Amino acid sequence: MVAGILTLAPVAGPGGAADAHQQDPFRRDPADEILRQIGVDEKPGARIPQELVFTDTTGKTVRLGDFFDDGPVILTLNYYSCPMLCPTIFRNLAGTMETMKGLSLAKDFRIVTVSFDPGEPLSRALEKESETHAMLRGTPVPAGRWTFLTGHEPEIRRLTTTVGYRYVKTDEVNYAHPAVIVILTPDGRVARYLYGIEQSPRDLKLALMEASDGKIGGSPLMNRIILACYHYDPVGKKYALLASRVMTGAGIVTLVAVGVPLALFWRRERRSGRERP
Repeated sequence: MVAGILTLAPVAGPGGAADAHQQDPFRRDPADEILRQIGVDEKPGARIPQELVFTDTTGKTVRLGDFFDDGPVILTLNYYSCPMLCPTIFRNLAGTMETMKGLSLAKDFRIVTVSFDPGEPLSRALEKESETHAMLRGTPVPAGRWTFLTGHEPEIRRLTTTVGYRYVKTDEVNYAHPAVIVILTPDGRVARYLYGIEQSPRDLKLALMEASDGKIGGSPLMNRIILACYHYDPVGKKYALLASRVMTGAGIVTLVAVGVPLALFWRRERRSGRERP
């Protein structure tokens, strides 16, 4: 699936686009060919190669595995010289997290952003990281929770191939690529893809809860009840509320709410009956 890709300018000869199409009405638009090359081949359950080595904005060499084990991870694949799409994704993701209730970047999950441009200078990564961290209200130490990485071509290709992310270089500095974030489990497996330049707080929260098996945020039992009431629609690429499951869940809650007090009452009655002469 392709969503929110970079806008591509039509390519024409010296005579302009109109002359080019008049000369060859069956001419294939280069932009169409680019669009066919980019997209996402979803690979749910695929395990991220945690031994892959990248560089953070301090110049330190890190392994992907360093960012797992303490909660789910949001993986974003971007390039830091991107003029429009990537900055919009970063800004919208920061805004979504600010309005998302019940989960916090500070303690429940991490974000790892990897540039797929192997020629990206460290200074550009640091600039983009600083701009993004300035948007993270309520995260005391954002550098430890949202990390921006650069790397070499073999590691980048292995990572993007593992998650099925396809992109293409369109000129000396620009790339065409899909707008998607990948939700990973605490042990580094692909749990969910969320498409578009902006995710709703509900979808992001449900995807993170799902990836953690309901173990982050509030009560694990309540998280499982919530997850049972929602279904991910693979066509609409959104979570949808299932009325039948809501009714079932409401029935279980009602049964527990009524049954537990009654059980306690009957237990007291039996005890008092045994104590009477």
